[in-house]
Amino acid sequence: MIQITLKDGSGKVIEPGKSVLELAENLSAGLARKACAALVDGELQDLRYRLEEDAAVEILDFETEGGKEAFWHTSAHILAQAVKRLYPGAKLAIGPSIDAGFYYDIDLEEPLSEDDLPKIEEEMVRISQEALEITSFSLPRDEALQYVKEQEEDYKVELIQDLPEGEIISFYRQGEFVDLCRGPHLMNTKEVKAIKLLSIAGAYWRGDEKNKMLTRIYGVSFPKKSELDNHLQMLEEAKLRDHRKLGRELKLFIFNESGPGFPFWLNNGMILRNEILEFWKELHYRDEYQEISTPILLNQGLWETSGHWFHYRENMYTTEIDDELYAIKPMNCPGGMLVYKSEQRSYRNLPLRIAELGLVHRHELSGALHGLMRVRSFTQDDAHIYMTKEQIRDEIKGVLRLVDEIYRQFAFDYNVVLSTRPEDFMGEISEWDEAEAALKAALDEVGQEYTVNEGDGAFYGPKIDFHIKDSMNRVWQCGTIQLDFQLPQRFEAEYVGEDGERHRPIMIHRAILGSLERFIAVLIEHTAGKLPVWLAPQQARILPISSERHADYANSLAEEMKEYGFRVEVDHRNEKLGYKIRQAQMEKVPYMLIVGNQEAEDGTVSVRRRDTEKNELMSGEDFIQLLEKQVIERTWELL
Repeated sequence: MIQITLKDGSGKVIEPGKSVLELAENLSAGLARKACAALVDGELQDLRYRLEEDAAVEILDFETEGGKEAFWHTSAHILAQAVKRLYPGAKLAIGPSIDAGFYYDIDLEEPLSEDDLPKIEEEMVRISQEALEITSFSLPRDEALQYVKEQEEDYKVELIQDLPEGEIISFYRQGEFVDLCRGPHLMNTKEVKAIKLLSIAGAYWRGDEKNKMLTRIYGVSFPKKSELDNHLQMLEEAKLRDHRKLGRELKLFIFNESGPGFPFWLNNGMILRNEILEFWKELHYRDEYQEISTPILLNQGLWETSGHWFHYRENMYTTEIDDELYAIKPMNCPGGMLVYKSEQRSYRNLPLRIAELGLVHRHELSGALHGLMRVRSFTQDDAHIYMTKEQIRDEIKGVLRLVDEIYRQFAFDYNVVLSTRPEDFMGEISEWDEAEAALKAALDEVGQEYTVNEGDGAFYGPKIDFHIKDSMNRVWQCGTIQLDFQLPQRFEAEYVGEDGERHRPIMIHRAILGSLERFIAVLIEHTAGKLPVWLAPQQARILPISSERHADYANSLAEEMKEYGFRVEVDHRNEKLGYKIRQAQMEKVPYMLIVGNQEAEDGTVSVRRRDTEKNELMSGEDFIQLLEKQVIERTWELL
């Protein structure tokens, strides 16, 4: 008999050789019905996995990350099977699950269009209704290679050829369809009850633009139709919040084919950027960070010292100056190291906190570009903290408090993940153990809840990642804190200790907004473009009922507000008031100030908030005080 430890800590004794599904059925019929996959000693397995020895087992349903992975991976196979039935000459590449669904890359003799998706979707539903049992089998590498060659699946041949000799290759079968796959998968196609194919895109084989362009079909699926309906409704809401759409409508930024992936910031966008950065700078000056700016172009030798030339060269833009090769910086860290080394440092100078709002450039494939979310040039709010080992915990705590303050100012909830030593790491294990213990202690001491992602740290040190959650419950990774033992060694950074000897500092890489461009994109979608007063490019718009009779009062009111530094405009167009109100609402202006005869006589304004249909009469002075309070306090809601 073997001992199984369940998620709640309870134990279960079973016979060796039982499958995870049999374990689930033994625990609860309801649990078995909902089960999609399982974690066995931390490894994701499907329900057919045989338990041969003592293990920790967590049964996963669709609500879990691993459960969704198995569900959507199976859905990708159903998609591939449907395509092969409808287009027998199709060649299959890869079909993984992704964060919100699945896709399959396929080489087709004739291109597909969006009009073809309903037909494929219908065939997928038919396959689900056929209730095909899903089974797995394995073959030695040579036999597997011969098997896929007989199927004339050229892309699968290439995948297997890349695997080492002696490898055992797994396949999954459902009905007449067989696919090369590691799994995990569901037990039967009938469990995928609600399916929607969403879009078609082009994708280079293996992401290499030198390879053939394949057809990528995206889809999503759920155990229940109601869940699919809710998801599709969310997608419609997401379209309305798309930062690319709102960016154009609100005149924040544009893109141009003259520079794909390089955003052009317009005046409204610069106001938004500057307000965010002003807030950022205030907090960093308060916390005694020194602000620097390092060159955008630095020579090859620097990037060789940092290691980027050998590990990141394909993502860097280069040019030649005076017969020497230079690169546009993809990261700010090496420049920051040169600043640290520009003078002799003492233990009395540590911790030394150096911040940089640095513009970096990285070569992204054109197919990966996505508005401000994925660009080729962006500003990182980097900071590098140089310290002794004894200072690690307190410095991490300081950064954690700063992260919390900034995210809460923008009304973001967030989760924290601690990533530990990977298999491929540099340095001594004792250093890693000490660093990980310091990070955990700092998190515990500030009362921060976190999960541990074992083995996902950077090669040079453990890290803490911050995942912010927007108003649609989507999660975005923005901030990070990374401990680095290696870069100070590569650059031979030193400080003179209290003992008069030279020592190597420990370094923190730290970003909170991450990419400013990406953070703004998330903020736009989080708010649907309805920015709080302190961030709004235009904080109020004055709407004279008559562009002639009330113009003088509207202008004098605007001038008074501008003297206070408020961003306000007067709509003098000879249009009906209702049209002006709708226009201001479409442009997400927080406050509309309607002025007519009564307001001009009394020195008042009729205030209409962005999301209401009611007007509130108040004196111009009271409104200015209200606006001033919101701007100074950087409040989120309209008062």
